[in-house]
Amino acid sequence: MINLTLKQLRYVEAAARLGSIANAATEMNISQSSITAAIDALETRLGYDVFIRTPARGIRTTASGRETLILIRRFIRQSKQFEDELSSLGGEAYGTVRIACYATAAPSFLPSVLRAITEDHPDASIQLLEGDMDRVVQYLQDGEADLGFTYRESVTGVLEFEPLFAAPPYVMVPKNDPLANQPSVTIDEMINRPIILLDLPVARGYFMDMFEKRGLAPNVAHSSRSSAIVRALVAGGFGISFLNIRPNDYRENESGYRILPLRKPPVTPVFGIATVAGTVQPRVVRSFIKSCLAMRDRGEFDDITVHAPDD
Repeated sequence: MINLTLKQLRYVEAAARLGSIANAATEMNISQSSITAAIDALETRLGYDVFIRTPARGIRTTASGRETLILIRRFIRQSKQFEDELSSLGGEAYGTVRIACYATAAPSFLPSVLRAITEDHPDASIQLLEGDMDRVVQYLQDGEADLGFTYRESVTGVLEFEPLFAAPPYVMVPKNDPLANQPSVTIDEMINRPIILLDLPVARGYFMDMFEKRGLAPNVAHSSRSSAIVRALVAGGFGISFLNIRPNDYRENESGYRILPLRKPPVTPVFGIATVAGTVQPRVVRSFIKSCLAMRDRGEFDDITVHAPDD
């Protein structure tokens, strides 16, 4: 029987997360010997090493240790949810909502969402995690996030998806490009121009498929994993590009590029909320999701997407 206290499991989790017994001791405000004792007790009871300890280089988890840490983190999260549920009985939703968000969408999408949850649930706190679409899914599967904001196309396995809005691709062109004078653009009109590609998992394949479905070979001149750099390169006249969610700092008369709707895109992605299927969420998370769906129903996400007139 494994008989460790919740406090000891938190010591072990901190050591794994920080990669150092000393750093874990500092974060938990205890002695290093207490961290070491918790690790030793766990490994003795399990009968295998959870960590590889290298002098002067800290610690790292073994293959079996990684699986163990997933279970420990899940248990710690469930215990915190239990505490929050007790605290919120008969009152407002209370606790922490751990959100993973697709990094490219985060600057435009998150401010209004966080403003709403803060107004509706002032006692709730938010922990934000960002990454590409694959990373958002990993955060959910590893139990590091309660929910993820991402595209339906990235949601696989044991995840559920609640749609918030359709996000068709739009085109960014430098202001001095003749296309900038048009009200919209087609895929065929982009084929002879240098393209600056957002080079992220899932996104890259999606944008390339727009051309391949029409039997076209795009001229990818530059690529970047940062949507901000992609926009800067377009503004600098290095080529054209495309995204799905309008930047929150875009001003048509001030930015060095124009945003044009793409007519008849092959596929229109859907952005929404991903959660782990079959998981009963804490009240504060359920309330947060309810607030997001209410925003959707009020049309509060309409301004961050770009639709062609004939869509």
